[in-house]
Amino acid sequence: MNELLEIYRRARTIAVVGASASRGKAAHAIPAYLQSQGYRIVPVNPRGGEILGERAYPSLCEVDLPVDVVDVFRPPEEAVAVARDAIAVGADVLWFQPGTHAEEAVRLARDAGLTVVAERCMGEMHGELGLGPGP
Repeated sequence: MNELLEIYRRARTIAVVGASASRGKAAHAIPAYLQSQGYRIVPVNPRGGEILGERAYPSLCEVDLPVDVVDVFRPPEEAVAVARDAIAVGADVLWFQPGTHAEEAVRLARDAGLTVVAERCMGEMHGELGLGPGP
C-alpha cells in the first residue's frame, strides 16, 4: 500500500492510453475522476481531437511533455506495445486497468525499471486509499 500511496503522491501527469470521449465508458470516467483530483490528464487516442478539455495525442510516443504514469485502457493484445512506448517516453509507472495487461508487458516494463500495477483501477484505488471520494 505504501508503494501505491507513493505513486499517487509523486504523480503529476497521467497519460491515459485508450482514453475515450464517451461519458459512459470507464476510459472516460476514470480519467475524469483523476483530473478532478488535481492530476493532469493526457489523453492518448488515435482519433486525436480533445478529451476532457485536453489535447488527445494519436499515440503515446507523440506526447511532447513529461509523463509520470501511463494508465492503460486497451486490450491485453496491445499491452507489450504500450509497455515499449511507456519505456520510450520515460514514464515511471505503468498502470494496467483490470483486464488490460499481459505478463510479457509487465516483465518488459519492470526489467526497464518501471513500477507496474496490474488488475487494479487507478481511480477506485485512489478512493480506497482515502485520497479522494473515488469515482
